[in-house]
Amino acid sequence: MPARKSLVLVVDDDVHMVRMMKRMLELEGYRVISALNGETALGLFEEECPDLVLLDIMMPGMDGCAVCRRIREFWQVPIILVTAKGSDQEKVEGLDAGADDYVSKPFSSKELTARVRAALRRTRLGDERPEPTFRAHDLAVDFVRHRVTLGREELDLTATEFGLLSYLVRHAGRVVTPDQILEAVWGEGYVGKHHLLRVTLGRLRQKLRDDPKEPRFISTKIGMGYMFLKPE
Repeated sequence: MPARKSLVLVVDDDVHMVRMMKRMLELEGYRVISALNGETALGLFEEECPDLVLLDIMMPGMDGCAVCRRIREFWQVPIILVTAKGSDQEKVEGLDAGADDYVSKPFSSKELTARVRAALRRTRLGDERPEPTFRAHDLAVDFVRHRVTLGREELDLTATEFGLLSYLVRHAGRVVTPDQILEAVWGEGYVGKHHLLRVTLGRLRQKLRDDPKEPRFISTKIGMGYMFLKPE
């Protein structure tokens, strides 16, 4: 039986942009569904359960950030924002809303499909560790089930947050640089995008309830990088 092709939901109020992204993705073998507004996108998301969402931020009515937050209330599917070129504020707002990555208009087919491949790859990053579970204090990372618990509470992590945590715990006790993390977790072409790492790491720390000033889990080494602390 042939492998199931990943399903991508494209959301943009520009019909021509939707058609262009749909064509780019279909040529790479993806199945594509689309919506022209946020409300339709949410309904389609619940019906079809896509593997990834490409989401324009600037839409009338319910904008991309609002859609992203609604999706994140229940699902951890990868979300890539489609932003205006040079709009750093849009990118930060979208990442804060729970997005995993962004691509700026105008973009090439090569760039778009590379971002999609990288995002889907991150959903499988935790499988690379042979040990089934990592434990530190009351934190447990189950690599087989992609499940993270803090005490008795199961944490809802996005695929990127889980990939970031997996990479850090695999290197527990060692300092890793921002660029090492970006290349390993996000993929080629992300080196230097430190704000992307900072926002995602901030979300992860909040979910772990880890105070960066007095960390139990993730320590910032100024001028060097980050280290997951081994329990004494």
